[in-house]
Amino acid sequence: MTQGPDRIVPGILLMIGFTVTAPVMDSFAKLASASIPVGQIVAARFAVQVLVLVPLAGALGMLAWPGPRAAALHMLRAGLIVAATLAFFTALSRMPLADAIAIFFVEPFILTLLGALFLGESVGWRRITACTVGFAGALLVIRPSFAAFGPVALLPLLTALCFASYVVLTRQVARRMAPVALQAWTALAALVLILPVLWVFAGSGVAPLDPVWPRGMAWAWLAGVGLAATVSHLFISSALRLAPAATIAPLQYLEIVAAAGLGYAIFGDLPDAQSLTGIAIIMGAGLYVFVRERQLSRPTPPPPLA
Repeated sequence: MTQGPDRIVPGILLMIGFTVTAPVMDSFAKLASASIPVGQIVAARFAVQVLVLVPLAGALGMLAWPGPRAAALHMLRAGLIVAATLAFFTALSRMPLADAIAIFFVEPFILTLLGALFLGESVGWRRITACTVGFAGALLVIRPSFAAFGPVALLPLLTALCFASYVVLTRQVARRMAPVALQAWTALAALVLILPVLWVFAGSGVAPLDPVWPRGMAWAWLAGVGLAATVSHLFISSALRLAPAATIAPLQYLEIVAAAGLGYAIFGDLPDAQSLTGIAIIMGAGLYVFVRERQLSRPTPPPPLA
């Protein structure tokens, strides 16, 4: 599939869609973790994606069998997103939503660096400044404390590294494949990786990986994880198809705004004055990137006629 020139503004808007829907997935995962093992929540996420996207990709004629190189990239991307999801859902089972996301927000730094190193993307001082300012705001929202959470606080950092690597690979693949097909193959590859693990650990008593039969609202939480993940990753795949990774990286800080709102609405976590200040800084950094890139994407007006 051919790819035209980058279209910055639509890519930014799609990335904002991701930052709104991804915390919805995390909220469902946190609700489900009260009664469902983390590994099973991860499997449910990808199973729903397969059920939604594989028939859709087939109906649209997009489900061509990938070649060896594409298949290897799908498996590598699936491995990274499975590892990122396992780490983050485990953290969510022990930590407040906003705390985990605040620690995760070293990821835009990693993404900006990887985009420059492996994709040859331009990273100017304004973009680096936006990342720095956004990260400072994230630290004001929730002050991560290893003393408070112990080694589990390292898990969002692992998520950040895996997810940034996943985004860089997605950027490479997304230019040649439609988002629906891309996410369908990724979900299939992820199930190939996670289901054998759950089968091996069934009945083992290892709590994070020993599957159980869901009861009551747990079915709704698992379905919510999968549906929100499907929508959010269609957003990010489409965004990466249109805009450089380094451009949309600072916009990920907007995710913590949605997380703070959901944390209050669902779990009763009320941001204090300092947290609200941090949210304002995050929003300012994201809006700055949006406005600047929109200006840069406008065509230069022709010189006036003499």
